[in-house]
Amino acid sequence: MAAGSELTPIEYIGHHLSFFAKPVGAGGFWTLHVDTLVVAFAVGALGLGFLWWVVRGATAGVPNRRQAFVELAFEFITEQAKTVFHHGDLHRFVAPTALTVFVWVLLMNAMDFLPVDWVALGTHHLSEHGFRIVPTADVNTTFALALTVWVLMIYFNIAVKGLGGWLHELTCAPFGIRPWWAAPFLLVFNLLFNFIEYVSKPLSHSLRLFGNMYAGEIIFLLLWVWAAHATFTGGFFSALGGVVSLVASTALGLGWAIFHILIVVLQAFIFMMLTVVYIALAHEHH
Repeated sequence: MAAGSELTPIEYIGHHLSFFAKPVGAGGFWTLHVDTLVVAFAVGALGLGFLWWVVRGATAGVPNRRQAFVELAFEFITEQAKTVFHHGDLHRFVAPTALTVFVWVLLMNAMDFLPVDWVALGTHHLSEHGFRIVPTADVNTTFALALTVWVLMIYFNIAVKGLGGWLHELTCAPFGIRPWWAAPFLLVFNLLFNFIEYVSKPLSHSLRLFGNMYAGEIIFLLLWVWAAHATFTGGFFSALGGVVSLVASTALGLGWAIFHILIVVLQAFIFMMLTVVYIALAHEHH
């Protein structure tokens, strides 16, 4: 779609930030973002398929290139997780979970590199606005991931400490319940303190990833609309100004894409490390 010939810049950006939404029943909260779900599952299957392909061709001798790459990635993630998790067998659950989270979030983030107009051309027959193809720029995705980690954190709290031990921790930490005459006040205060901690974890975990990827998506769209106006209509510029704008927007787009590689990888790494941190904290006794 030519942004300059059909849509204003605001309409163009709004067009590409629209989801392929399908209400379930009465709609409202129960609305599925089909594009988010399809892309998230597709890249997840791609990641699993790639790892299966590597494992299927793995050898005990000299590894091939893809096996060496995956081994290096797994060793790196394992070493990073080892610096945080010190509570038993790291390879039983934590390291595979960290690898899965990192690969999936990285692939979802990397969808931001695909030009939105090209994707829209291929998906507009399914949706009026085409697919919005960066699942992690949808707060529903990041909240779902963060809440999954939150549920794991509660599970390990109960599994490691027992239900009674976890409830005791919620009511007696961090300030205890002494002196006895202040016990009811301190118990309530401890509960409120832990409630804030438990609520803030999934909020910060999800919004950090969402905010960075959403901002990156907006910047790409702004650069695309600048280039589109310069290319198709000249927009608000003269002919010479249009050429200058096209060159400038293309250079900035390339520079942002290179810088965005760091953001895509870094945000996947941070989300993975926070996952390990929260699971490790669930094993701590207070």
